Amino acid sequence: MWEERYSGTGDYLFGTAPAAVLTENPWLADGAKTALCVADGEGRNGCWLAGQGLSVTTFDPAPTAVARARALAAERGVRLDAHVSDWDGWDWSGRYDLVVGIFIQFADPEFRRRQFADLRRALAPGGRLLLHGYRPPQVELGTGGPPDPAHMYDEALLRAAFTGLQIERLASYERDVQEGRGHSGRSALIDLIARA
Repeated sequence: MWEERYSGTGDYLFGTAPAAVLTENPWLADGAKTALCVADGEGRNGCWLAGQGLSVTTFDPAPTAVARARALAAERGVRLDAHVSDWDGWDWSGRYDLVVGIFIQFADPEFRRRQFADLRRALAPGGRLLLHGYRPPQVELGTGGPPDPAHMYDEALLRAAFTGLQIERLASYERDVQEGRGHSGRSALIDLIARA
């Protein structure tokens, strides 16, 4: 499905600018040397982190998206270790100082439990996790993301899922988002930044 979405567009589906959660919280990379950006699509977030001096690994299941991520990295003069892989095909034995999941709400609740466990496992001791996504009101707004409220996050869900991590930011808010054609308009968002 993702390969069809990306290959059906002639340009970057979600634009080339990083998600605002990265630029508005630059401290989250403090002290980090390595980062993993999961399901990073066309590389806009991974490339931004690489531009901050991190050694960045990314993966996405869509070959077209990964090719665009590599092209964006070359254009920006940064190194991005970008791989074609689906979630279950990724080697989760690596440890990273920063693990980033931005708009990864393709997972239903059962898959999400495994997803969250994998993200936690990828954290190096003292590492930070960033999750940025949509809350249930997003379904009514219809400006991006899946149409199923069961795929959305709320603060209670994230707090329970990441018990034992030190929560540094947990915020629910609305804002206008302009990220290519994929995310455009008023959006119901949530951020979690937590430290191992």
